[in-house]
Amino acid sequence: MGIRGRIRINEHIHIREVHLIAEDGTQIGIVPTEEALRMAREAGLDLVEVAPTSRPPVCKILDFNKLQYQKRLKAKESKKKSRQVHLKEVKFRPAIDSHDFATKVRKVRQFLQRGDKVKLSLMFRGRQIVHSDLGEKILKNVIEEVADIAESEGGIQRQGRFMGVFLVPRPQAPQPVKPAQPPSAPSEKKDTEQTTSVQTAPAKK
Repeated sequence: MGIRGRIRINEHIHIREVHLIAEDGTQIGIVPTEEALRMAREAGLDLVEVAPTSRPPVCKILDFNKLQYQKRLKAKESKKKSRQVHLKEVKFRPAIDSHDFATKVRKVRQFLQRGDKVKLSLMFRGRQIVHSDLGEKILKNVIEEVADIAESEGGIQRQGRFMGVFLVPRPQAPQPVKPAQPPSAPSEKKDTEQTTSVQTAPAKK
């Protein structure tokens, strides 16, 4: 074994003495490097230089392959947490029907739940520009539909025939809620009618 990733181990530690730490963290102290190597071999482990700038350098007896594996796992977890955010665009029309609106809102929600940033864009054609309030209403409705997992960034912006807004996921956005099952209809109970018979006395002659 030699130098791995610029970390000196075993025979590549060329200094005469080292400050030795045992595998369990016990501070053994300053010992000759040859003695530290012998102790590491007897334990079936490696002598790894963990603080090369100290005088003398600090070395620890440990499993170098296991150390590298743990570092790779940490790097992998860190990469997952620092996931790159993508910008997705979903386009709407001023004269959108309810079915198309619902489909596009579902797509917006999917992007946000994945952690992506979403741009809602809307373009006016021809005389649609005179109904810009309708386009703004559509974008506001989308914002309200996903308000539980996202918030708008900078508000709705308009430039010429284009109108748009950016949505960003809220921190720790909740998981999508499954639609509640409709409650079963209660069984109808027939009211028992009580009939009271009234006897009338015969009329006296």
